[in-house]
Amino acid sequence: MKAFRKHKGIVAPLDRANVDTDQIIPKQFLKRIERTGYEDCLFFDWRFTPDGKARPDFVLNQLRYKGASILLARANFGCGSSREHAPWALWDYGFRVIMAPSFADIFYSNCVKNGLLPVRLRETEVEELFRCTEGEVGYELTVDLETQTVSNGDHFSAKFSTDPFHRECLLGGLDEISLTLKHEDKIRAYEQNQLPKFIRPQVK
Repeated sequence: MKAFRKHKGIVAPLDRANVDTDQIIPKQFLKRIERTGYEDCLFFDWRFTPDGKARPDFVLNQLRYKGASILLARANFGCGSSREHAPWALWDYGFRVIMAPSFADIFYSNCVKNGLLPVRLRETEVEELFRCTEGEVGYELTVDLETQTVSNGDHFSAKFSTDPFHRECLLGGLDEISLTLKHEDKIRAYEQNQLPKFIRPQVK
């Protein structure tokens, strides 16, 4: 997993609350188990018409938000089922930060496990950012996990808090496998002690 420390990017405003994981990536795309290849599946029913044409009124289809890597949303983002494909699709599209007043717990955890930074901001701060993104083409923010700040370098600055364990994982680029391998010596020693003496491999 790629470590996250600081990121600067264009903000795309998704002005909707209670965005569930079935809207983030609909169920017909869950047959695959690979973690990549979901860019065109993200928000599929909102982005495209039934015949596959892009909907011009949807935020990600608007030229002013092209290349956005920070997604701004309303409360309870990522509710619904626990599908890990949701953060995979967001990552594949190019998002590295999701900002909202609140997130569904399982979705929040899945984001961290996949290198995405979910940032909880106050409702008033989110409201101000929606105004900024609508008023300025290519509106950018810098998100710094080390200082836990969000800023545009001018008039907007906000603090956010991240669970210390989640923060450590993101800063170090540690997924569940990496965390386990940090204890490789202890695991090997335990396995050695569990095997009968006559079949224990000799560890040099």
